[in-house]
Amino acid sequence: MPAPDLSIIIPSVNSYDDLRSCLTALSAQQSAVLEVIVVDRIGDTVRKAVQCDFPDSLILPVAADTTIPAMRAIGIAAATAPAVAVIEDHVIVPPDWAPRMLDALAEGHDVVGGAIENAATETWIDWAAFLCEYSASLPPLPAGPSGGVPGNNVIYRKVVLDRYGDILAQHKWENHLHDAMKADGITLIMRPDIVVGHKMHYTFWLYFSQRFLYSRSYAGARVSGAPLPRRLAMGTAAFALPPLMFYRTVQRIMSKGKHIGHLVKSLPLLVPFCLSWGAGEVAGYWFGPGNALSKVR
Repeated sequence: MPAPDLSIIIPSVNSYDDLRSCLTALSAQQSAVLEVIVVDRIGDTVRKAVQCDFPDSLILPVAADTTIPAMRAIGIAAATAPAVAVIEDHVIVPPDWAPRMLDALAEGHDVVGGAIENAATETWIDWAAFLCEYSASLPPLPAGPSGGVPGNNVIYRKVVLDRYGDILAQHKWENHLHDAMKADGITLIMRPDIVVGHKMHYTFWLYFSQRFLYSRSYAGARVSGAPLPRRLAMGTAAFALPPLMFYRTVQRIMSKGKHIGHLVKSLPLLVPFCLSWGAGEVAGYWFGPGNALSKVR
C-alpha cells in the first residue's frame, strides 16, 4: 500500500446504515490515498460489517461509554498521514472532497474547515434539527480567516496537530482545541466551497435530548474547576439563551437567503429545541457535565 496522503477520523456512534453511507462516499474519493480510521463504540456487529464491506479501513474498538472527543483523540493518535481530517459517521463527502481539502492545506494553511449542508431532507424534524444546529455552518459563508470552523468537516496539518496532544487528551469539544490554536497564532481558514452533507435522521425526542446533552457537556466543560459563584452566575445568565439562540438561528438563515421555507415550517420545533439548548447549559453550569458527553451522538 502506498503511504496515505490523508488520514480521516470517523467516530462510529450511530448505526451501520449511517456509517456505510459515509464510508461509501469516502471510497469514491479521487486522486488521494486515504487512511480511513473508524473508532467504534457500538460493538462487534458494526465492526464485522466494516471489515467485510470496507476491508481497507482501520477499525479501533473502544468502550461503549467513550466520548466523541476521546474517540477523535484516539483516532488522531493512530493517524500516519501528514494531514488529518475529522468528519462524523453521518457526514457524506463529495467525490472531490479529499483532494480539495489537501489542496487547501497546500496553500500554506494549517487548519481548514468547510461548510455543511443538510442531506436529511425527508422530514420536518430533520430540517428543524439541522437548522437549529448548523445555521452558522450553512453556506454561503465568508471565505478566509475565520473565528471558528466546524469540527466535522475539517483538516489539520499533522505536525501542527501533534503539538496539541495535551489539549486533545482533555477530551473536550473541538472549540477547545481551536481556541488553543488561535491563542498560539494559528489561523483557522474557512473554505465555504468545500461542502459536506449532514445526513442525520431524528425523532423529536432524540434531537431534543441530544441538544440537552451536548449543551450540558459543553457548559460543564467550560466551568470545570470554576468557583461556585461563577458557576451559579453563568447558569443564571443561561436562562436568556433560548430566545437569543432562536433569534440568531432565524437571523442567520434569513441573511443567507436560502431554506426560508424550511425555516418557516421549522419555527414551532425550534422553540422547544432552543429551550432544550438553554436548559442543558444551565444544568452544565450549575451541576457539571455529569455523564452527558458519553451519551452525545
